[in-house]
Amino acid sequence: MDRAAIKHMQEEVYRANLELKESGLVLATFGNVSGIDRASGIVAIKPSGLPYEELSPDKMVLVDLEYNVVEGELNPSSDTKTHVMLYKAFDEIGGIVHTHSKHATAWAQAMKPLPCFGTTHADIFYGQVPCTSIMRDDQIHRDYEEETAVQILETFERFDYRQIPGVLVAGHGPFAWGQTPAKAVYHSLMLEYIAEMNIITLSLEPSLREIKQTLLDKHFLRKHGENAYYGQPEKDKG
Repeated sequence: MDRAAIKHMQEEVYRANLELKESGLVLATFGNVSGIDRASGIVAIKPSGLPYEELSPDKMVLVDLEYNVVEGELNPSSDTKTHVMLYKAFDEIGGIVHTHSKHATAWAQAMKPLPCFGTTHADIFYGQVPCTSIMRDDQIHRDYEEETAVQILETFERFDYRQIPGVLVAGHGPFAWGQTPAKAVYHSLMLEYIAEMNIITLSLEPSLREIKQTLLDKHFLRKHGENAYYGQPEKDKG
């Protein structure tokens, strides 16, 4: 295990958790951010129930892909199994965020996917953000956190996690992911912003339909497609 890489990851996860609090995405001890070091298969995640004011990089709990705590004196987040299962299935992500942010959670509680009404949405998510089915009683009575991941993974049999970096878990709340913990927080912020904006939009025009495919394609692919041209080219790192 590369100690320098692990310490760097703990720092990243710590800072991403602070951003959740500072951005207003979480209240009290709700929410969590994790990150993974793919080389070692070690995940760093926020400790369960610890106030954000008491966090520090060294308090980010380290777990392996079998859910074993490999370093840390605190209990990891109760959502750890959900995070780990998503890391196993979505092998191109490096960070995961779960919140109970107000507007995104409202859509999850209504058990409705988040429609793509405009280009703000299309810049981030390639179409609607799906909502899982509601969890069955037998799933609830088994390993709840594992079954939460099962709900997400079943939903993403019909979607590409790279093009839609977020989901609404029915009756629960949003999860989002990205190549880094910071990028996962960014996607959580955008998900919440779009969820609020959609509520306002539907109050103005309840019968509104989603934007047409050509406009969705243009806005998403100009930022994320093979021939993307939005933003600045990366500087030569050689």
